[in-house]
Amino acid sequence: MKIVYTDVLVIGGGLAGLRTAVGVKQRGFDTIVLSLVPAKRSHSAAAQGGMQASLGHSAMGAGDNEDVHFEDTVKGSDWGADQRVARMFTHVAPKAIRELAGWGVPWNRVSQGEREAVINAERVVITESAKAHGLITARDFGGTRKWRTCYTSDGTGHAMLFALGDQSIAHGIPVMERMEALALIHEGGRCYGAVVRNLVTGELSAFLARATTIATGGYGRIYKVSTNAVICEGTGTAIALETGVAELGNMEAVQFHPTAIVPAGILTTEGCRGDGGILRDVKGHRFMPDYEREKRELASRDVVSRRMTEHMRKGLAVQSPYGDHLWLDITVLGREHVHKNLREVTDICRYFLGMDPAEDWIPVRPTQHYSMGGIRTDHRGESTTLKGLFACGEAACWDMHGFNRLGGNSVAETVVAGMIVSEFIADFCAGSESDINLSTGLVREFVEREQAGLDGLLNSSNGESASAIRSRMEEIMIEQVGIFRTGSELESAVEELEQLLERSRRLSVRNRVPGANPELVAAYRLPKMLKLALCAALGARQRTESRGAHYREDFPQRNDRDWLNRSITTWPSAEATLPRLDYESIEVGDMELPPGFRGYGTRDHIDHPHSDQRHRQIEQILKAVDPNDRYARQAALMPFEHLLPEKYRPRSQRLEIKT
Repeated sequence: MKIVYTDVLVIGGGLAGLRTAVGVKQRGFDTIVLSLVPAKRSHSAAAQGGMQASLGHSAMGAGDNEDVHFEDTVKGSDWGADQRVARMFTHVAPKAIRELAGWGVPWNRVSQGEREAVINAERVVITESAKAHGLITARDFGGTRKWRTCYTSDGTGHAMLFALGDQSIAHGIPVMERMEALALIHEGGRCYGAVVRNLVTGELSAFLARATTIATGGYGRIYKVSTNAVICEGTGTAIALETGVAELGNMEAVQFHPTAIVPAGILTTEGCRGDGGILRDVKGHRFMPDYEREKRELASRDVVSRRMTEHMRKGLAVQSPYGDHLWLDITVLGREHVHKNLREVTDICRYFLGMDPAEDWIPVRPTQHYSMGGIRTDHRGESTTLKGLFACGEAACWDMHGFNRLGGNSVAETVVAGMIVSEFIADFCAGSESDINLSTGLVREFVEREQAGLDGLLNSSNGESASAIRSRMEEIMIEQVGIFRTGSELESAVEELEQLLERSRRLSVRNRVPGANPELVAAYRLPKMLKLALCAALGARQRTESRGAHYREDFPQRNDRDWLNRSITTWPSAEATLPRLDYESIEVGDMELPPGFRGYGTRDHIDHPHSDQRHRQIEQILKAVDPNDRYARQAALMPFEHLLPEKYRPRSQRLEIKT
């Protein structure tokens, strides 16, 4: 049995994992990164539109600050976010942008003087300040009051990932490719590392670490159609769930992106609409203003996806051999803008659709895109129930996004969480509680258990087909746990998914090769994916309200009175076929921004009994504070800076640009 020792084990080689590894290494601790693929091919590279940070450099972003970004984030979450975490995030985001600029990310910049832009399908002239010339600019994104999304044309994730990949090399951080964590090694409520499989040779090893961090992204591939890469199967989240100790949060909160191309499901960035693109129906009619008069195409993603689906249900979709769709029209932006600032979209349309988006409308429909749920952590990124296990990025429920995340906030979260969480990981490693007190006999038990499972699959015959079961799981999730949900459909989904999980325990494979064997990989990942699907479906069935991306047609109101909480799921035992579901209250009395009207459709929600009381408390608190001192106002309502690592507490500096 091979054992590898390190201070910090990072599982996942995307933006969140690499930034965490760099932060830990900067503090002097050794770290190893495990990645299913070469790190620079991680799904983070697919992020196109940009990352949010309240710099306020551009004319349309003038006056932006952490307060505005915070309010947008909380409202976007439909009051499901941890508001202290949202504050930590919005405070550090400008620092993250500037750090990345120093590491070589070529952010688009402000050019002083007049320039043309498309706003609400009309060409307008924007005058940029001479003071801001050469500084990082921003574009518009859904659910925000200011233009805040910093970008590198539409290849933001690619540029960020390559910069962080270069930093990992510069810091001498080993990134081990084609390595997959199969199980976490734990004892007595403490995580000590993972059992890891080499995807090329099939060899199992034990990686023991003072701290283990999961940064493996989302679980979009439990759905039939997803914008996620094929590696986004949620296995990092699943191995935490399978400990029976670590908790998952908000697994029913699954976001659909409005504009994925048909039929491939590949994303066309929100930057298309942020830059002025519009949505049209089968008649060529621009329909979003009919539903959302103020924000139109730039309402929050969950809202736009529902409005599109609602419109298609009215018989106003374009019919195609690949299913109904609508049109995304970015021809209004002009050829020069499309080919310069939306280059990846141009390439995607050319290669997968055989058309030029500067001339033709793009066929799009809402498609599964992002997982707000994940490993439940505290504000330090550590599991609330399994000591020594940390998580960040999409794999974590930190919980900054609540029940819906704003576009650009997730890309920002990868690096911001990496910056913050890495400091807390280093603090943990510096203490005696991080000591590894574990017998090699127990490590051997974990490795042998995983090997026995693999051998069982390789030696089985006449068992179930993993591909058939997975295909049915994907269909159930897209059809019954999708954008619109009902109690009867969710009941049926839970029942059938439970049956599929039972069947997945009787799998067999035809390819008996123990090393590079995609059929074997699909077989051992399937039960993990089914467990995540059950967590999402059961959480959705039990949550009898609509909040953010979770929309129940039979319970269309947001219900703060009964459901202002987080869903918490654990897996009871290896033999269990359903997760255990509990709830964690979100306290109104601690909020800086109490629940209110989100701003879409009509005001229709059930108030929390303490909301009015909290609003009155806030009024009283603010009477004693200078109304012109926004920092004093914020500190009086909900102190948060003491929660941050000391190095990230200083305030961000901004230009004073007149609005």
